[in-house]
Amino acid sequence: MVKPYVKPSKDEPARWFICSAGDVFVTENGNVPSGAMASLNFPDLSQYTVVYLGELRERPCYLIVADLNDPAFVGGEFVPLRSLLSVHDEEQFAMAGRARQVMDFLNQHRFCGRCGARMQAVDWELAMHCQQCNHRCYPRVSPCIIVAIRKENALLLARGKRHKQGVYSVLAGFVEPGESLEQALAREVHEEAGIEVCDIEYQLSQPWPFPHSLMMGFTAQWQSGDLHIDPVELEAGDWFAIDDLPDTPPEGTIAHRLIEIAIGKAQQE
Repeated sequence: MVKPYVKPSKDEPARWFICSAGDVFVTENGNVPSGAMASLNFPDLSQYTVVYLGELRERPCYLIVADLNDPAFVGGEFVPLRSLLSVHDEEQFAMAGRARQVMDFLNQHRFCGRCGARMQAVDWELAMHCQQCNHRCYPRVSPCIIVAIRKENALLLARGKRHKQGVYSVLAGFVEPGESLEQALAREVHEEAGIEVCDIEYQLSQPWPFPHSLMMGFTAQWQSGDLHIDPVELEAGDWFAIDDLPDTPPEGTIAHRLIEIAIGKAQQE
């Protein structure tokens, strides 16, 4: 449980998630700093926002909200959060994602959205409270569906305008107010690809801190319709044979896992 007012002691071994904008500080081995504060040559943390995030492998974890590319932290560098995926440590990436979302929440709720007064952190939960009008805010979580669609031995993959060049992924989209997950899935697939699906099966979920999504993953089967890729949302898309796929998202992403599950289903038939 995130606790805004729990502070570390100087000799407490911990993992440190030092965040600045969309970046996180890592050491030369690509991991976040780990160890007691006194041994890590940290600056005076009384000048920083520090938040207890929880535990990772029996060590407490703390967020430190740093300035942009803060020069006070040495022995490493600030890198984009996605870079932690290449370390193949899903637990560390998940905690870094939590740190990023907590930082964004604190930075974006310094003032009340109802009356404009300065907000105060609640000391027993992750929330910001306005003493003037009693408005209280909690971190935003945006539900999204993501689905691997199969047509016999082929998968529907598409390239979004924000994807890395050459990388294709499965379809995804935000859930709109009043929708069930299944309704959102059917709508997004029809809007982006022009097809109908069936045999929708929930598989797994993943928090995705870009910036505050909760991805709920499904597999589905093509039912009817010809592909009509939405040029507003996507650059390209097509059916790809499971033994001849283009570049796809890396390990550690829910998209990668859904593609693996869909391939496994095809191979079992």
